[in-house]
Amino acid sequence: MDSQQHVKELTLRGIILGAILTIIFTASNVYLGLKVGLTFSTAIPAVVISIAVFKIFWKESNILEQNMVQTQVSAAGTLSSVIFVIPGLFMIGYWVEFPLWQTFLICFCGGCLGVIFTIPLRRAMVVESDLAYPEGRAAAEILKIADTNKRGSARKLGIHEIALGSSISAFVCLLSSGFRALVAESSVGFVVGKAAFGLSFGYSLSLLGAGYLVGMAGAMALVVGMFLAFGVFTPYLTTFVEIGDANVLDVVFSVWAQKVRLIGTGAIAIAALWTLCELLGPVIRGMKTVIAQAKGSIVVNDAKDTDMSLKSMSIISLILFIMLFATFYSFMQDSTLDITWQIIFALVATLVAVFVGFFVAAACGYMAGLVGSSSSPISGIGLIGIIFASFVILLLGSQINLFDDPILTNFAIALAIFTTSVILATAAISNDNLQDLNTGFLVGATPWKQQVALLIGCLCGAIAISPVLNILYQAYGFIGAMPRPDMDPTQALAAPQANLMSTIAQGIFKNNIEWIYIQFGALVGLIVIIIDKLLRKKGMALPPLAVGIGIYLPASVNMALAIGGIMAYVINKYLRKKKLSEEEFKLSQNRGTLFASGLIVGECLLGVVIACITVVSMTNSGNDAPLAIFGDYAFKEPLSLIVFIAVFLYFIKRVVKGH
Repeated sequence: MDSQQHVKELTLRGIILGAILTIIFTASNVYLGLKVGLTFSTAIPAVVISIAVFKIFWKESNILEQNMVQTQVSAAGTLSSVIFVIPGLFMIGYWVEFPLWQTFLICFCGGCLGVIFTIPLRRAMVVESDLAYPEGRAAAEILKIADTNKRGSARKLGIHEIALGSSISAFVCLLSSGFRALVAESSVGFVVGKAAFGLSFGYSLSLLGAGYLVGMAGAMALVVGMFLAFGVFTPYLTTFVEIGDANVLDVVFSVWAQKVRLIGTGAIAIAALWTLCELLGPVIRGMKTVIAQAKGSIVVNDAKDTDMSLKSMSIISLILFIMLFATFYSFMQDSTLDITWQIIFALVATLVAVFVGFFVAAACGYMAGLVGSSSSPISGIGLIGIIFASFVILLLGSQINLFDDPILTNFAIALAIFTTSVILATAAISNDNLQDLNTGFLVGATPWKQQVALLIGCLCGAIAISPVLNILYQAYGFIGAMPRPDMDPTQALAAPQANLMSTIAQGIFKNNIEWIYIQFGALVGLIVIIIDKLLRKKGMALPPLAVGIGIYLPASVNMALAIGGIMAYVINKYLRKKKLSEEEFKLSQNRGTLFASGLIVGECLLGVVIACITVVSMTNSGNDAPLAIFGDYAFKEPLSLIVFIAVFLYFIKRVVKGH
């Protein structure tokens, strides 16, 4: 890549391919997110598909052009996370149909803000940081392997490792998510005195691989958070619940979801604020570099260090601000407020979206670096956004006695949800974009061209999301919000996160939310920050944000990530004891990185295939498990554990022995 500046990167054919993949992945993500509350990461599938398409039709393509396609598609696929908020407007009875332009604009503007906000963060969080970015590294390894394979020396750089890891995780995913021969997780619950304990163990091989790339510090922080959640907070709170004949696990996970997750939200909020403070110095230095480049006082010869120009960023930011204000003002037209207050509310909502958007951009980028995009608690960031937006609107509305009128009260709740939609779009894109920029950094891409590709991805995603959302709403409706009275409520889309967001917003405006848990979580976050500062003086760390994530995420996710991180530490320590040469040690490390990347790739790819099959099946027959051929049998959970342990041991063997 010595003449990298002459290599094609952002091409018309790549943009068109990216747009086609965007429509496919975004539609699937929107449907699954509304149905079960889960979405899949599109970066790795986009890498593999773009490589395959380019190999078939344009063999002269290169690694940088393929990287641009995955950059564009991953941005668009991630933007579908706005479905975690928008349906709340129907659930509170404010919207009865999707205003397509408003939906398009909040998705587009929020996503583009996420791109702009990641630009000054890139240097601090990608170039100068040691954050793992597991999916970003995995995508980079796939691109490198494909590029090396084209030049005829793929074996040397380990295509065998990534292919083997992919095959294993894809096969296990097919057995569990497809055929249902294995379970995705196991849970155990018991009662000690009045306290109920419960824990779930996940068998996801992609999370095992991601944990391996995340490393020990992040893994231990997740374990601490998980212990606090399921070993301390949940058992204590269950002592106030009458269990009786109820299922112990149902009680435990209900208390965790309704109360302990709010503690996690508080911890994430305070840790995210602290993270932003810590990043402020590097971010300011990054901005000074951008300004110096704009003035010509610094000339950057390396294309890897060339971000979008300050002039371009300023113009785009101004346009986005105006578009956002116009969108909010359009939203205000449904209220009975006079024009002065409509303008004030629209301006305040715009400022809140932009201000909180930058805050969550830094937090989400850091979380993606810690545990990966797929495991980042985006819904937790959404909760922070809905709380802040609701408080600001509550404070402003109280100045004109807005809440004396039930109709205007519902409008205020709707405005908070609408504002949070923009914030979540910004958060989701920031969460994914720094992974993409990390991939680009590892393969030698030009940052400003990637940032343009990200903006194009936001445009394509926003165009796809609006009509898909409207079609699904008209076809199925949402729980508690049906477009027609004769529709079957059993087919309604659950949209669980949107339901939670609307519940929180209504709780704030009606003053019946349990603030004590969020406040306690903030206190926990402060304590962890202090502990982390003390540990860093001794060369150790306990990342506060990762602890908050450990409290907020299900134990099944935390366990697999933590095991992968601990495994990486133990393997590296063992290899050091063997007194290998530096070359042999790096070779073993690379083997582990490639195999772990393969585990992520295989499960992600097959997950997309199963998702598409499921979407087609549910649209036609309503069957949400079209590939299932196994029912419940006695050894299903033990067999799942055995398979996970077998892969775990084989992973260690591959890294340590290399054959």
